[in-house]
This record gives sequence, C-alpha cells and structure tokens, in this order.
Amino acid sequence: MEAQTAARKRSRPRGKAALETSSLSIPTPARLTRGRLALLASLAALGALATNIILPAFPAMGREFDVLPRDLALTLSVFFLVFAGGQLLVGPVTDAIGRRPVVLGGLIVFIGGSILCSLAPSFEWLIVGRGVQAAGACAAAVLARAIARDLYRGPELTRALALVMIAMAAAPGFSPAIGTAMSSLFGWRSLFVVVALAGALVTLSFLRTVGETLPPEARRSAHPLRTAQAYLHLSVDLRFISPALACSLIIGCLYTFFGAAPAIMMTNMGFSAADLSIFFAATVFIVFGAGLPASRLALRWDPSRIGIAGLSITLLSGIWLLALSDGAHTVPFLAAVSFFLGGMGLVNPIATAITLEPFGDRAGIASALLGFFQMACAAVGTWLISELALPPSAAFAVVVASGSMLAFIIFLPAVFRRSKPTKEPA
Repeated sequence: MEAQTAARKRSRPRGKAALETSSLSIPTPARLTRGRLALLASLAALGALATNIILPAFPAMGREFDVLPRDLALTLSVFFLVFAGGQLLVGPVTDAIGRRPVVLGGLIVFIGGSILCSLAPSFEWLIVGRGVQAAGACAAAVLARAIARDLYRGPELTRALALVMIAMAAAPGFSPAIGTAMSSLFGWRSLFVVVALAGALVTLSFLRTVGETLPPEARRSAHPLRTAQAYLHLSVDLRFISPALACSLIIGCLYTFFGAAPAIMMTNMGFSAADLSIFFAATVFIVFGAGLPASRLALRWDPSRIGIAGLSITLLSGIWLLALSDGAHTVPFLAAVSFFLGGMGLVNPIATAITLEPFGDRAGIASALLGFFQMACAAVGTWLISELALPPSAAFAVVVASGSMLAFIIFLPAVFRRSKPTKEPA
C-alpha cells in the first residue's frame, strides 16, 4: 500500500507541469450521455433552424411587406454575415470568461431576436431582428463545438461531433417541412415564435444538463492583440488549417445544395414544394447513417484515413454531378446528391475532431475560426450559384466538384502528418 501511494505521488505533475496538465484536462467525466449529446446537437442546430424554417414563408412575407423575392434574400445574407463575423468575437470571449455566461447570453439574444422578428412592423425591422437572431445563434454554434472539446477526447469527441454535425444537417432538412405546415396554419409570424420556443427549451436544457465546462485555470486573456495573435497562429498552423479548410469546403458544398435545390428540383425537374420538403427530410437519414459510424471506424483505423475516404466519396459525387449537369436526369441526380451527402456525413465529424483536438487550451477560438471558415465557404458557394453563367444544375456540379477536389488536396497534409512516425527522444 505504501509503495502504491509513493508511486502515485511520483506520478503527479508539479509546478508549471501541473498547471499545464490541469489546463488541458477534462473538467468533468468524459462520459457520453444522451442529455449532453442532445444539448450539443440543439445548440448547433439553432442557426440552421432559424434560417431554413422561413424559406416556405417567403411569398407570404413578401406580400405583407410589399417587397420582391430578391429583397427577401437579404434576410438570409444579413443572418450569414452576422453569424460569420460574430463567431470571431464569441470565441475569445468564451475562452476568457467561460462557457456558461456566453451560452446563456447568446441564447437570450437569440430568443429576443426571434421575438423581434415575429413582431416586426416593417421589412426593415425584420432585417434588424434577423441580425440580432444571428448574433445569438453564432454563440450557440461556437459553444457546441467548444463544449464538446472541453468534455471529450479521441473517439468520444468524434462521436459527439458526429451528432453535432448530423444536427446541423438535420435542421435544414426538416425545418422547411415544419415551416410549410406552420405558415399555412398560423401565418409566417408563428415560425419565429416556434424558433423562440426552441431557444427557450435549449436554455433550460443547458442549465439542467451541462453548465460550465471550462475551469478558471484553463481560461485565456481576450485582449485584442492576443486574440489577433491567436487567430494568426491558428491560421498558419497546419494541424488546424488543413482539416479546417477541408471540412469547411464540404460544408460550403452542402449549403450550396440547399440554396440551389429549389431551382434545380422544382423548376427543372417539376418537384412540388411538398416533394422538395420530403427529399430534404430524407437527406437527414443519409447524413445520419454515414456520420454515426464515424467514431466506431476511428477506433479501428486512423481518423485521417477515414476522412480521406469520405472526401474521395464527395469528389466522385462531384464528377458524377458534372456528367449530369444538363439537369435532365432526375433519378441519377438524386443518387449523386445522396452519394455526396454520405461522404459529407463521414468526413465532417472526423475532420472537425482532427481540427479541434490539438487545441484544447483554446477551444473557443479554434471553434470560432472553424465556424467562420464554414460560413464563408457557404457564402461563396451560394454566391457562385447565381454568378456563374451556367444553368443551376451545372453551377452546382462545378461547385461540388471543385470544392471536393480542393478539400481532398488540402486535407492530404493532415493524413501525412498523422501517419508519420514520432521519433523517440534520445
């Protein structure tokens, strides 16, 4: 017994080493629970829910405010702009003061913005409400990934992030169907009430399930100069930038699909609004079926090799879509899109886990920069759909093929780095 006690004392880090160990340790037991996973998924899904649920209500909103459909797109662009930029502010703040106050503050802002949208007396006030809503939603999205990194590591982190990524894909998939039903029954303002109630439920769940996950000794200064230096260091760190950009390019292709699908499937292929909603809902199960096994596969093989396999699938789907770019082949097009979604569901949680795992001491900043890259790629992809002098199906194929090719090439250093043997110290 005395020998065991002495061994334990010798194994304890002391001085600076002890502080570094505690700052990188997991403050709560790294055990996956349904409550925690559901909360992380809900935090990640709020932004997508608030965006896609209003799409079916655009005609009614346009009639009430007497604005053109192209003007209603401002409700999306303002949301994405605030969402992308806000993440860069939220990241360093949450690393400095902890997760709990930022989550609660963000959720309160999100609920307030949703209520403002539901009561908007004019189109201008609706735009203001969408900006406020996005400011709160970006905090939730950043914290979903940061809290996952606080709580879990290794395969459990991959599993947690897989559910987070599935939720981000599920919200765009199911929310248009919810929006269609609610707006037809209760009017378009009811959609923002639903979103506000969802935010309130997530707030209660956070208070009951997780709370603070970043201990005081692990927090970092949010001084502007140090924050800028931290972002700069991450941007030139190959461990971060390689998987982060690869993941973001694939997410950009996903949002491009949601933006291009109405023009391709309704205008060119004759889908009704109900048909499109059903297909969006079906995509959730494809992403779920591909993403759920990711953590189990990571137990048997190197995660980077699983990621490159997923990127190979998305690249093949992009080539397939290029061959169908005339938009006249409905079933092959749907099959190619499903193939892409399967690859995306496989690579997204793996690449996100690889991106965040080395940076547990600055998970908030790392998550924020990753989220910024993702929203930037989404903005570029949806912009290209309208700017390329091509039919929508051809423009979408070009975005997926080129985005997947870039992601594949950019991700290769992560594969080589992780497969390179580590030299033992002399």
